[in-house]
Amino acid sequence: MQHLDDPPLAVDRRQMLIAASVGLVASIVPFARASTSDEVDAAIRDLIGNATPRDGGIALQVPETAENGAVVPVTVVVDSPMTAERYVRAIHLVATKNPTPGIASIRLSPASGRAQVSMRIRLAEKQMLLVFAEHSDGTVNRAAAEIKVSVGGCLT
Repeated sequence: MQHLDDPPLAVDRRQMLIAASVGLVASIVPFARASTSDEVDAAIRDLIGNATPRDGGIALQVPETAENGAVVPVTVVVDSPMTAERYVRAIHLVATKNPTPGIASIRLSPASGRAQVSMRIRLAEKQMLLVFAEHSDGTVNRAAAEIKVSVGGCLT
């Protein structure tokens, strides 16, 4: 404990920055973890229920390598007539190694005109991006792409 008569404590700026950095890393590391396959499976089940997805019918446009995992451009186009009889009800995106696997669920209707969405997503590390298109008749299509990430975009 420092008393009034003691000389001031000598702490240089470098020591302060190092101490602050160590504290920040220690507080983040326990939370920054990838999803397990059970968590991914549960997220998919929550989104599409017991439907058995079939491959195809989805064009997925993503970069092979994302320089910054915080802003990864994604475009999803589902082949569907978007009529009252047959349309895409929802498009779901799941990242297999993010701390939270479910990235987005976009609800559509025949009034949407086209089953297409574009967005920027966050990815923690190299992983598979899974896309599911849920149709009005209960069928589900699936597409997947592996995306390499230079700098991760997820901390928690």
